[in-house]
Amino acid sequence: MRIDRPVGVLLLLWPTLAALWVAADGLPPIGLIVVFSIGTFLMRAAGCVINDYADRHLDGAVKRTAMRPLAAGTVSERGALGLFAVLALLAFSLLLFLNDLTRWLALAGLGIAVIYPFMKRWTYMPQVVLGAAFSWGIVMAFAAVQNQVAAAGWLLFVASLLWIVAYDTLYAMVDRDDDLKVGIKSTAILFGTADRLMVGVLQAATIVSLALLGGKQHYGILYELAVAVIACLFVYQQWLIRNRERDACFKAFANNVWVGFALLSGVICQTALGARLATLLEGWL
Repeated sequence: MRIDRPVGVLLLLWPTLAALWVAADGLPPIGLIVVFSIGTFLMRAAGCVINDYADRHLDGAVKRTAMRPLAAGTVSERGALGLFAVLALLAFSLLLFLNDLTRWLALAGLGIAVIYPFMKRWTYMPQVVLGAAFSWGIVMAFAAVQNQVAAAGWLLFVASLLWIVAYDTLYAMVDRDDDLKVGIKSTAILFGTADRLMVGVLQAATIVSLALLGGKQHYGILYELAVAVIACLFVYQQWLIRNRERDACFKAFANNVWVGFALLSGVICQTALGARLATLLEGWL
């Protein structure tokens, strides 16, 4: 379940909470914050379990994953599937507190999450499927708040998907040599020596998408500062991966926790203080 490794949870949680704030144009109902926070934890844990089950015969050949419980034989296949079922049922029990549209979207999200681990055998772009799975909470958040998915929700979904493909490519760069040996496909392998360039293109597209979101929502300087911080973090990540060293690539991947935090902070500050700041600036001018 990777409870001891919160990076994955935070990468999923920050943009989902940001979507709640954008959809509500301010503080969303506390009940929704609780439901989506718990749901994020449960679904990320379930995703880790089904991912390990799918890769149980491959993880042993990859340095980073060789000691995962299924690969090491410390957990049975039946036990893993049972745990996945329990986590999925717990997550779906939260749907009782949400509207019908969000429930239907949750079913689609579960389907995407389940098929993702198996895409590594069929396509060199499994990161796109992961991006859709991780970003689906954004779509659900808009549905839960507005009972529809507005254009802003899809803009944030696109920004999140682009960002996830970028940072999961960094993650795949850590395992590229081992993946080539065992036949696992990834964008890191697909991009080859153009990996840093393509990550940069995806990061730039993420910034553009976030800027378009800010324009659509009429966000001001506080949100723009957050986007500027995100751009700086992307530049830092590019510097880290300049030599494609494994540890540096993983560090660049983990740094994306701060990208998500910057996004959430920018949205919260903008929706909470933006109007007051604009009024204050007008008074000064």
